[in-house]
Amino acid sequence: METREKIIIIGGGFAGLQLAKTLNNKNKKVIVLDKVNHHMFQPLFYQVACGRIEPSNISFPFRKIFQQSRNIQFRLTEVREIDAANNKVITDEAEFTYDKLVIATGCKTNFFGNKDLEGRAFGMKNTQEAIGIRNHVLMTFEKLIIEKSRSDDGNWNIVIVGSGPTGVELAGAFAEMKKEILPRDYPNMSFENLKIILISSTEKPLAVMSVEAQTQSEKYLKELGVTFLSDEYVTEYDGDKVIMKSGKEIPSNNVIWAAGVTGNVVDGFPQDKLNRNRYIVDRFNKIKGYDNIYAIGDISYMETPKYVQGHPQVANVAINQAKNLGKNLLKKSSDEWQEFEYEDRGSLATIGKHRAVVDLPFIKFQGFFAWYFWMFLHLMLILSVRNKLAVFFNWMWSYFNKDSSLRLIILPNKKNETVQ
Repeated sequence: METREKIIIIGGGFAGLQLAKTLNNKNKKVIVLDKVNHHMFQPLFYQVACGRIEPSNISFPFRKIFQQSRNIQFRLTEVREIDAANNKVITDEAEFTYDKLVIATGCKTNFFGNKDLEGRAFGMKNTQEAIGIRNHVLMTFEKLIIEKSRSDDGNWNIVIVGSGPTGVELAGAFAEMKKEILPRDYPNMSFENLKIILISSTEKPLAVMSVEAQTQSEKYLKELGVTFLSDEYVTEYDGDKVIMKSGKEIPSNNVIWAAGVTGNVVDGFPQDKLNRNRYIVDRFNKIKGYDNIYAIGDISYMETPKYVQGHPQVANVAINQAKNLGKNLLKKSSDEWQEFEYEDRGSLATIGKHRAVVDLPFIKFQGFFAWYFWMFLHLMLILSVRNKLAVFFNWMWSYFNKDSSLRLIILPNKKNETVQ
């Protein structure tokens, strides 16, 4: 009887999950390792942070996803090290051997080595962080209604650092929350002094998109009352005030960092295998210097004639790299393998109701239709029919009522201290 090749996939994000689905019910033994038990639809984390949708609507348990699989296993564990010499993955609980290893660990918030920022500002790269933002911001409003004074100006400023799609979408959502929801939740309070401040290191928001998208998104932000600070760099945050390179200071107890990402590197590889904290791979996603170890998605760095500085760290690259590698792994001979080539299918972002920007290879458009296009695309990308319906219902409810019933403050339970 032929022994099945054993493939370990580290990470169940867009890349890892797509690879597992490509290898599903094939003649391979596949083990997926992840430190959380679910796949997360990251593009909608900002809606969790603003209380528009529930985390469960965009989170999918791996054991449910692979319930009908005959060859895929899932293990909940955190990877500590890769012992490439002995084909082992070392985790908190056990060691796993492999014939082939695929690293799909994605990326995390990049605080650029600033430990104070990392300790005090909120990132938004996982479900827990999105819930943490929701809890913290809602708790701020609860404090304000009790204090009934502006004794702490920091409570009145929500500062978002970074003007990529995440920062812009978050700023738009909080601006709409200020206008439509907070006055109804807190009828005895005035929110005129509540400021949504978006700090950008570039002249315009959405710097990676077209000039039309940049100009229109800035216009949308201003229409919503967002304060947009261009060409500014945050250097410090002490928990009370944001300090910028220009010398400007902004008091804030609510700072969300969306200014960049860096790879989730696993110990066990020398530094010459990395470029900007991403594993250097060839056109087949094989890590430089190894015959049986691959990296896909945000953690991989692949230079091609089209992308001489590596591919953008977006979901579409991750999904297509996973599909290509999966098809190659199923071929009988490596001579038949196909090199990866990425075709940019465009980018898009939404900045509040009826406001969105879309850049496609053949057309660029903004506004009402772009917003519907954004909604439809994201709805189709959500995994299950049940979750599609749940998100659609929440969006429709919010659309017609300009409200949401999901503003729950769920804090960790504090156990009582043992009585001496």
